[in-house]
Amino acid sequence: MPFVTLNGRRIEYQDIPRAREASPDLIVLHEGLGSLSMWRDFPAKLAAASGARTVTYSRWGYGSSAPMTIPRKIDYMHREALEDLPALRAALGIGNPVLVGHSDGGSIALIHAGSGRWPVRALVLEAPHVLVEDISVAGIEEAKIAYDQGELRQRLARHHDDVDHVFHGWNDVWLSPEFRQWNIEEFLPAITCPILAIQGMDDQYGTLAQLDAIAAGVKGPFERLVLDRCGHSSHRDRESDVLEAMARFIARV
Repeated sequence: MPFVTLNGRRIEYQDIPRAREASPDLIVLHEGLGSLSMWRDFPAKLAAASGARTVTYSRWGYGSSAPMTIPRKIDYMHREALEDLPALRAALGIGNPVLVGHSDGGSIALIHAGSGRWPVRALVLEAPHVLVEDISVAGIEEAKIAYDQGELRQRLARHHDDVDHVFHGWNDVWLSPEFRQWNIEEFLPAITCPILAIQGMDDQYGTLAQLDAIAAGVKGPFERLVLDRCGHSSHRDRESDVLEAMARFIARV
């Protein structure tokens, strides 16, 4: 994969050219333990289904991007939304994208769009979170057990150069007492672009309360896709349904 330098740091990315002239640019934003490689071939399938230019990258400290040498702070998603994502857009010439965000990536997309500082054509949000629920904390506590005692570390190590920093940077923040007050609903009223929000009914990290809060807070068109037999990663659990819904939505915007 090629690299781009953002704020002095080397970031790995993939840039699939558009196949349809009128299609928008997509920026795909991974989850809190994700990376470019953890998406597997989903970005390529989304590019093929939508005809859109599709840019996917590993954020600072993830995948094979530059290692993060400082601890993550409570506002790490704000920093990524307001510093690194704008830098990526500027470096790659992306003017008015559709942001496709999963979990943390969905929250980053909401903060970025809700800041009102950069144009955003639409948002596609997969299992986004705007507030911390009890189920979120319980799921992250279970992830810590799976990392310390199970095979989660081994699975994640295939996708990250510094897997311990990735995991503990995410897990420690989410389990800190201060993070229970984390909330980004203040960004929602400034969002006027169309939104497609996708939630699995078996998501171990969040409930429909997240989508309800987004729907109540934003000013633009909002539609939801709720999937049964589906956990936190709907693009894996219900791939064909998610691809179809995303491509249809992107074609409309």
